[in-house]
Amino acid sequence: MARLKFGAFLAPHHPIGEHPLLQFRRDLDFVEQIDTLGFDEFWCGEHHSSGWEMIASPEMFLAAAGERTKRIKLGTGVISLPYHHPYNVAQRMVQLDWMTGGRAIFGSGPGALASDAHTLGIDPMTQRDRQDEALAIIRRLFRGERVTARSDWFTMQDAALQILPLQEEMPCVVASMISPSGMTLAGKYGIGIISLGSMSTKGLMSLAQQWEFAEDAAKNAGTSVSRANWRVLLSWHVAETREQARREAREGLMRWHNEYNVGTLMRPGVTAFKSPDEAVDQTAFVDGAASAIGTPDDLVNLIKNVMKLSGGVGSIIGFAHDWANIEATRRSWDMVARYVVPEINGYIDSLRKSQKFVIENRAVFERAGEAVMAKILGNEKAAAALSETGPGRVPIATANAPDLQKEAAKRGG
Repeated sequence: MARLKFGAFLAPHHPIGEHPLLQFRRDLDFVEQIDTLGFDEFWCGEHHSSGWEMIASPEMFLAAAGERTKRIKLGTGVISLPYHHPYNVAQRMVQLDWMTGGRAIFGSGPGALASDAHTLGIDPMTQRDRQDEALAIIRRLFRGERVTARSDWFTMQDAALQILPLQEEMPCVVASMISPSGMTLAGKYGIGIISLGSMSTKGLMSLAQQWEFAEDAAKNAGTSVSRANWRVLLSWHVAETREQARREAREGLMRWHNEYNVGTLMRPGVTAFKSPDEAVDQTAFVDGAASAIGTPDDLVNLIKNVMKLSGGVGSIIGFAHDWANIEATRRSWDMVARYVVPEINGYIDSLRKSQKFVIENRAVFERAGEAVMAKILGNEKAAAALSETGPGRVPIATANAPDLQKEAAKRGG
């Protein structure tokens, strides 16, 4: 199996009440941390309402993140294309690609929050068609084409980019929830996918069918899609023990669910948790749930289950949240990098094999020790020194070491 890539997705979802300036800086600290830990990708989104999600321009945030990181890829997760003139989106993404040294990933979507579309006076019934229309034009601009296009929501006349992406081909990714639209769009253009609906049990169980939508659309369009470019979003909080993970995440998880999903977005069919324990019980990885609140081993099992249900994906993207406090959250991501990533990708398999070989072949190595001892006993001086040491004694040179050190100090040595 090809090695999985790992990343983080910051919507962001932050409870209202903290100083926005400090929150922005903390989010940048987080990107810097996971870059140091070796994560492959970081994603952040675009939102204009709800209070909990205050990054309005992912490109601006990622440009700042690019200055504080070295190797991690930086993805817009996502730019809501119906909210923008496609030429401006293309220009900003190209600039981001250059400013980050060729690390930009262009992620797009139709727009997730109905309140955002309402603010901009956009009919929700038009959003998916507009994303499709804009995406086609942006990809032409990325290739260096000069485009003239007229639509009911934008106009372009002989438009071409002054500079093209630094990358030979900037990765393009579309967001997918549970409906077929995102997967179908990915198949139509032969581009990548980030599945956001997989954080729910229903979304997790539909992954295999989702991939069929992408493959069918690709076949009809004469393109191809690759599982290596399929990213699946999961949520987790890990600690040394399950009890500790539950204790750290319970209050924040309940607040996030009750205040945001239920109280703010009022998601259909979603009800509030009655207690923090209920929140953990219904969220942790049990019987096919889509989250892990427990040990690194619990997260490993969740990821293996995702691979089995989906048929295989290219990247696992962790949902960044404030379920636990800052210190516990940072430690959770650290533990994922230290224990989960190497376990999933087999980085330590050869170390285990090496240890097992030494244990199972102890007689061979004891024979080598006997050979060394035979050489010592065959040398009269070495044998005499060994006999002077004896059981419970130390060689004369070692016993006199403190005195010799004192003498050397007196001489300035």
